[in-house]
Amino acid sequence: MGGSVFNIDSNYLAIIEKKFQQKRELAKEREKALFGIFDGDLAEDEVLALKFLYAYMSLNDLADYDGSIFLQHVRETYHIRRLVPWGDKIPDSIFLHFVLPYRVNNENIENCRGILFEQIFDRVKNLSMKDAILEVNHWCHEKAGYIACDPRTSSPLSVIRRAIGRCGEESTLAVSALRSLCIPARQVYTPRWAHCDSNHAWVEAWADGEWYYFGACEPDLILNNGWFRDPATRAMLIHTRVPGNYPGPEEITIANEWYTELNLLKNYAPIRKITVKLIDSNGCPVPDTKVYFQVFNSGEFSNIAGLTSDKNGKVTLTTGLGDLMVHAAGEKGWGYKKISVTEEDYFEITLSKEAPVCGIFELDMIPPKETHIPLEEPSIEEKQRHEERVKEEAGIRAEYEATFLAGDLVNKVASKLSLPQERIQSVLEKARGNSCEIAEFLLEETPKYGELALKLLESLADKDLTDTFRPVLRDHLYNASIYQGKFDEEIYINYILCPRVVWEMIGCFREFFMKEFSKDEVERFQRDPELLVMWVRDNIQLTEGYTCYNGSATPRGSYELKKADRLSKAITFVAMARSFGIPARLHPADKRPQYFMSGVWKDAILGVTQSGCVSEKLSNGSGFHQIMEAGTSPMDTADNRPGRIRIVREPGCDRKVKYFTDFSIARFDESVFKSLDYEDLDWDKPEKAMEVLPGYYRLVTGTRTSFGTTLVRMTIFEVEPGKTTEVELFFRKEEGIAPVLGTASFECTFDIISAKGSSLHEESKTPAASGTSQQEETGLKAGFSGNDGAQDQCTKQAKGYLLPLNEALARNNLVVAWIEPEREPSRHLLRELRELSKEYELWGGNIILSINGDKPASAFCADVFENLPQKTLFSQDKKNACLNALLSGMDKPHKVDYPLVFVIDRGGKIRYISAGYKLGIGSEVLKTLQNI
Repeated sequence: MGGSVFNIDSNYLAIIEKKFQQKRELAKEREKALFGIFDGDLAEDEVLALKFLYAYMSLNDLADYDGSIFLQHVRETYHIRRLVPWGDKIPDSIFLHFVLPYRVNNENIENCRGILFEQIFDRVKNLSMKDAILEVNHWCHEKAGYIACDPRTSSPLSVIRRAIGRCGEESTLAVSALRSLCIPARQVYTPRWAHCDSNHAWVEAWADGEWYYFGACEPDLILNNGWFRDPATRAMLIHTRVPGNYPGPEEITIANEWYTELNLLKNYAPIRKITVKLIDSNGCPVPDTKVYFQVFNSGEFSNIAGLTSDKNGKVTLTTGLGDLMVHAAGEKGWGYKKISVTEEDYFEITLSKEAPVCGIFELDMIPPKETHIPLEEPSIEEKQRHEERVKEEAGIRAEYEATFLAGDLVNKVASKLSLPQERIQSVLEKARGNSCEIAEFLLEETPKYGELALKLLESLADKDLTDTFRPVLRDHLYNASIYQGKFDEEIYINYILCPRVVWEMIGCFREFFMKEFSKDEVERFQRDPELLVMWVRDNIQLTEGYTCYNGSATPRGSYELKKADRLSKAITFVAMARSFGIPARLHPADKRPQYFMSGVWKDAILGVTQSGCVSEKLSNGSGFHQIMEAGTSPMDTADNRPGRIRIVREPGCDRKVKYFTDFSIARFDESVFKSLDYEDLDWDKPEKAMEVLPGYYRLVTGTRTSFGTTLVRMTIFEVEPGKTTEVELFFRKEEGIAPVLGTASFECTFDIISAKGSSLHEESKTPAASGTSQQEETGLKAGFSGNDGAQDQCTKQAKGYLLPLNEALARNNLVVAWIEPEREPSRHLLRELRELSKEYELWGGNIILSINGDKPASAFCADVFENLPQKTLFSQDKKNACLNALLSGMDKPHKVDYPLVFVIDRGGKIRYISAGYKLGIGSEVLKTLQNI
């Protein structure tokens, strides 16, 4: 390697040593497990590397992992640096911050660096660094494809086992794979989009002195490209977090004691540096106060950055050219203001200690405009070779996925155990690459424990089934079975048997806790759970502020460390209670810990701050969410009896609404509004009432326009103890009839290769090949198995007819979309069509989903086909002839980016177009159809 890995500023080395000693003192309860490795025979560079990792290690990692895993990680990293041809070209500071770290985000940590290196190195050892990065992404594509899923981040090995992951997991895999080859890499996020819901993560990798970006598991011919390239020009912030006090050239948003947050927006979008000054009622500056910058996303105002005002009451942020909500809160008061960055760069907010003003407030949140970034197009031959390779990679992954339920696994398990086949199939399908492990658990444990083993599996989140193994499952089955029959079935399954509390990694803890306490102690806890509350409150020290990434420790880890952040402490209480046969949970809406006693849920006060609550910013970048205790905030009354909020729908409004998409409710606490989680409630019923703590609340609704502007309505109201407050769920409306954007060419004819259920009447079809609709559907279902031969046969059967545009418009307006079924933006559209299937079926028109003729019909794989609206047709557009015909009829030139969605009225007028990534297209299309 040549020289010390810490060939950096001596002052930085001194800081690392100081922080290492701080962490050693912090984790003294686990001294031997964590720091015993330093008593062994270590090289100087190993000691220094380990000290760096420990110095910036999160509290959760100090709780959950032993020193041996970090020592192995360091030794493998050094070994790999000596082997790769670029190892000595990487500056020590870059190596320290972007190769050495074992963690990418908040994934479970495993010894994966050496495993990934062995799988990939032979493919890249003779390549340049840039070509190696491209090749690693091809390897990642072989291992995983995109799927939307829950917020717990799977480890790289779990993603490979599942063969799927959301963008945060795909990018975690790609960063881990690159670092395993000693290629510096970092996960990059836009915490929340401004022009649509959700967020996105991708990868930046370092080669020969420069950083390049790409979409993880989405191989491309070149770097600095990806479907998110143009959407990123509309971002208000793009950032990455780096463990350590990173001294690089990038702009720093947050210089935290334990991590550095880099602002990378200038590499992607037009920017402006803004200043916000906080003043009191006398005009004096207010220092040391938190300032939160927010965009409207997922039905709430979501934080994208949180800064602290300096001695002059100021904060500065480099951001995009759109609107922000700025909320300030601290000891001197609170205040908020909507700002437009396109118009100004300096803003003042006056703080007050007064209660919120109740009333209705409306505002428009306008996102930045999109900027198209042209790229040099590769040759047709290069594109064809690339597409062929991408197809081969997808085939490799499909072959692996075909092994998940191989050998008639479902029938064998169900018949041997005499359990319902559909339930067995459900858990084994969800387990994916872990299906054999789950099957073995059922086969081993069902003979003794009966249906309880299956019920345990059914209580888990889908993702848990992919990375939870038999030792963990046995711990929970064996030690929870003793309480079966002592409670109502629903209470027992959900709040004793189920090991999951929020989104933590599931591990063993029941047998451990049972051994840590005597039988008499456990019985006392069972008789009076307040004794357990007191034990957790007094023996696990609340310790905040030591994390780089959001997440939680395991219950056993927090117990052994005797320290935990608020969320981990709450999880530990729930896990201990369930281990002792006491039903426990975190309250569904505000996440305060509770136990069940005498038919009532009671709050567990584990350590109250002045206000009784603290916010926990979730790992997906959302706004404040409660991790709460039933204390009293400064604005609460002495009467802390709960009140109720009754939500009433706007008269005559039959709009289908979704919590954390269209609206949300937040409680005013510690001078900020903290969102409550009511996502699981059915909001399409006429009215909904929720029991809440007294105080001030804010109902926020948003109507997203086709440009991406959100028409926001805020209703601020008070809930008094013991009383019900009624609030109307009202959505502002985008006025006007859908505009005419162009005229479609009636020469356009779609080559329909299959139909989902009933579609056009027989007389509307122009025959192109033999085969009935039933044969088409049967052939498709049989063909989508990952077998190329079956898919080719399926295509021959399914090429049923040619459909001229005028015939497609004979009875109704038409929706046409060109998609790339394997890529994330198109998969979001397909998911939305599934979720809105009933609404589209009520509309009654046809939806044509088309792929480029260069792509095989097998691109319409099973997960594309399933659960779409009934009148969905699948088309193969040779040489994009139909697409080009529609684009030629547009009044203004329009870019080609996928998914590319059109709404065409019966007169052939184009009334809507959307190109590229955007969440909410499905709803926008429905709204357009209503406004034609």
